[in-house]
Amino acid sequence: MPLPADVLARLEAFPALARSVAIYYGDPARQAAMDALHGRLVKPGQTVFDIGAHIGDRTESFRRLGAKVVALEPQPDCAEAIRIIHGADKGVTIMEQACGAVAGRMMLHVNSANPTVSTLSEAFIQAADGAGGWDGQVWDRTVEVRVTTLDRLIANHGVPAFVKIDVEGHESDVLNGLSTPLPALSFEFTTIQRDVALTCIERLRSLGRYRYDVALGESQQMTFGSPVSGPEMVSYIASLPHAANSGDIYAFNAA
Repeated sequence: MPLPADVLARLEAFPALARSVAIYYGDPARQAAMDALHGRLVKPGQTVFDIGAHIGDRTESFRRLGAKVVALEPQPDCAEAIRIIHGADKGVTIMEQACGAVAGRMMLHVNSANPTVSTLSEAFIQAADGAGGWDGQVWDRTVEVRVTTLDRLIANHGVPAFVKIDVEGHESDVLNGLSTPLPALSFEFTTIQRDVALTCIERLRSLGRYRYDVALGESQQMTFGSPVSGPEMVSYIASLPHAANSGDIYAFNAA
C-alpha cells in the first residue's frame, strides 16, 4: 500500500530518506512477500518489538497483520519519519532509543547519505572499510542516543510473540540484554561480520532450544523451509559467498 500524498509531502523534509521511502514503501510485491513471511510469525493482537525500525516498513507490515508494535529507532530523522507515518496509530508505540546490553547512553555513528547503515558498532564500520560492496560508505557524524534493553522492554510491554533486530553489527549486544527465551525472533547478519551472527546463535543456545531459518537479502523468502539446528545454520553462514552480503536469520524456540 503506497503512503498517502500528505505523508509523502511531510517526508520530503528528510531528503536522505527518499531512497528508503521508495524502496520500502514503493514496492507492493515486496510488501506482499513481507506480509506472507510475517504472517507465519505473528497473529492479530500479539505484540512485536521492531528493534532498529529505520522508517517503519516492517512496523507497517506487522500492523497490516493486526499485531501491536513497539518500534525502536535511535536516529532522530528516522524516528521522526516513523512518527509522521505511524504516529496516529494507537497500535504502534514509538521509542526514539537504541537497544543494547545495558541501559544508558551510547554514541551512534550516523551515515548521513545512507542512514539505513548507521550503527552503534565501531567494529561494523571497521569491517566495512575496504570490503566489496561497501565502497563509498562514510559514517560522518555521531549523536548520543538513549539505550534500553530487551529485558526492560519486556518488563514494560510484556513478552512479545516476535522480535525483529536489525542494528548493523550490534545484534549480539541486543541479545546480551535479554535474560529469558523468546518464542521467535530475527536478527540481521552481514558477510563482513559473520562472527556477529555466530555470537548471536551461541547466545540463543544459552537461553533456549532454538532452531533456525534464513532469508537472504530482501528476498523475504525462507531458505530452508523447515528450521535447522544451530550448527547447521553456522555452517550455512560460513559457506555463503561474500557477495551474499546480508540477510535475516530467524530463530524459533523449540522448547
